[in-house]
Amino acid sequence: MVHNMRRGKIKRQEPQNKQIDIASYNKDASPKAYVQNLSGMSSAQKKTMLSAGVDASGKGRSGTYLQMDHSVVHSNSLFAGLEVMSTTQALKKHEWLDNYFWKAVNPQADEFTAQAHTKPNHGYFIRALPGAKVVFPLQACLFITQNNIMQTVHNIIIVEEGSDLQVITGCATAEDVSRGLHIGISEFYVKKNARLTFTMVHNWAEDVSVRPRTAAIVEEGATFLSNYICLKPVKNLQMYPKAELTGRGAIARYNSILFAHPGSHLDVGSKVILKAKDSKAEIVARAISAGGEIIARGYLKADVAPVKAHLECRGLMLKESGKIYAIPELEGNTAGVDLSHEAAVGKIAKEEIEYLMARGMTQGAAQAAIVRGFLDTSIMGLPDELNKQINKAIEACEKEAF
Repeated sequence: MVHNMRRGKIKRQEPQNKQIDIASYNKDASPKAYVQNLSGMSSAQKKTMLSAGVDASGKGRSGTYLQMDHSVVHSNSLFAGLEVMSTTQALKKHEWLDNYFWKAVNPQADEFTAQAHTKPNHGYFIRALPGAKVVFPLQACLFITQNNIMQTVHNIIIVEEGSDLQVITGCATAEDVSRGLHIGISEFYVKKNARLTFTMVHNWAEDVSVRPRTAAIVEEGATFLSNYICLKPVKNLQMYPKAELTGRGAIARYNSILFAHPGSHLDVGSKVILKAKDSKAEIVARAISAGGEIIARGYLKADVAPVKAHLECRGLMLKESGKIYAIPELEGNTAGVDLSHEAAVGKIAKEEIEYLMARGMTQGAAQAAIVRGFLDTSIMGLPDELNKQINKAIEACEKEAF
């Protein structure tokens, strides 16, 4: 284990954005009609949504938000203590929402946040009312159906004091879309003794560039769990979500599963700032390269004590042409903090394959079994239906890799 503890100001390794020509994408999109019943969507659309964890039947869900390109196509809540609508509508309905809008994310942080600030195209607003225990997950889908458009959304989730909410958000492109740019601003506010489990599944096309910009504020006794899964090809993805633990006993956990196909560039990380005593954080990443490039980042910063946080990154190389960079960083600014990290990148051990082959497996089946175990999603606590879809995607990755 290598420690990188520093005090005072440090020069951090910030993500470097791959050059993207925003002007080359269409800023306008054809309007889409509102859909009262999602079961009437085409089978291809429903299949694509399901691969990103969004079930058009709404079974086992507390509500649904669906946006296609720049149009809000469907929005409903099936739980009395849950609000679901577009951020555009929410800003008109709730005057107090200005106190949250662009407060966790800086609108001038980079050219992508500036673009979303200048010309947003809706996005979802989700709010669990105080004390609400939302039994089933809410699902949201941001869908690109028009080729070569730029989709800019601004999402806000507020989990009020004492409430409990699960959100599954799937981002996807239609089968006939080859190129596009998605910019997603997301601001999460987890109030005192509340709990938010947020799972994001990306299912993009091979020539789509993606720029999520996410920040969470976690108050006293609150818990924020973030799961991120990217198994399908994507041209260029860069995201570095941040959680600030501002209240005593606050908790944040980030889990990421990344699979880089040939030609894909994934620059993905998570960072947690521990600002309150007794706060805890954990960042865990599993990264596999089957020919693509992955930069797996993690950053933990502790400003007070006592706090405890751990960062872990495991990388697995399946092809010589791939690359994985693990960049863990710890910053402790006072005595008494407990920060740790471990990172490892390697190949499938020959001994492991031989062990499984000795028990009757073929070489390909042995390699696939190891990959499946490496990408285990059981720690994420996902609904059974979503786990089934993810396992299917993992099996597809295995077939492509071997």
